[in-house]
Amino acid sequence: MKENVYIISDLHLGSPSPEKSLIREKHVVKWLDSIQHDARALYLVGDIFDFWFEYRHAVPKGFVRFLGKLAEMADTGVEMHIFSGNHDLWYKDYLPSQFEVAIHHQPITRTFFGEKYYLAHGDGLGPGDHGYKLMKKVFTHPVSKWLFERLHPNFGIGLALGLSRNGGDHDYNQHKDQGPFTLNDSLSIHSKEILAAEPDYRHFVYGHRHALVHLPLTEQADIFVLGDWIHFFSYLKISAQGPELLTFPKEESNLSLANI
Repeated sequence: MKENVYIISDLHLGSPSPEKSLIREKHVVKWLDSIQHDARALYLVGDIFDFWFEYRHAVPKGFVRFLGKLAEMADTGVEMHIFSGNHDLWYKDYLPSQFEVAIHHQPITRTFFGEKYYLAHGDGLGPGDHGYKLMKKVFTHPVSKWLFERLHPNFGIGLALGLSRNGGDHDYNQHKDQGPFTLNDSLSIHSKEILAAEPDYRHFVYGHRHALVHLPLTEQADIFVLGDWIHFFSYLKISAQGPELLTFPKEESNLSLANI
């Protein structure tokens, strides 16, 4: 019986190279194969792609195994959700035109098995990080998107991929500049603020930080950070027994990109 909910984030498909990304993409598809029999819903909570932008008549090439598998699962009745992250901000209507999927650009609330969940990618939430928050407003402004659309895809997508691969930390090791994840983290503070206003939340679930975390916030509520599919190959499974952070076994020695 299909009743379980699965949540993953931070696949960063396309990084650091098409060849190495393909290794991870095939592994993700194996995981999707393994959950298809009991998955009621699948939530992909941001940074699924290392870059994503939809021109009117073009999207970044590749990812055919992954997108085909999502389409297959949606066609068999799996409820599908994709969140924008800080690397894949610019979803529009392409994916919903290909299969039944909801696109989310803001945090959402869901109730699973009688417990209330807060789901978000996590970028720009909580105190601090003012530079990024300003940058995100600029990048997501309609004028900025219109201007980027004026660039030829060969140049625009190539430029964005180059900036992403060369300007980022592709170790993605728990966002080293922020340090280990604690209850003083901006996401923890954000969760506590939400909880103070709406104390019926039981679980807060985030991506973004590339850390594998399960911590209590209060006696009634906790926080999950989903890890990634670069180091951990991790996911959250929500069943009648409650939420559980799990990992999918690595099958090839070169799956981890920790040394890149």
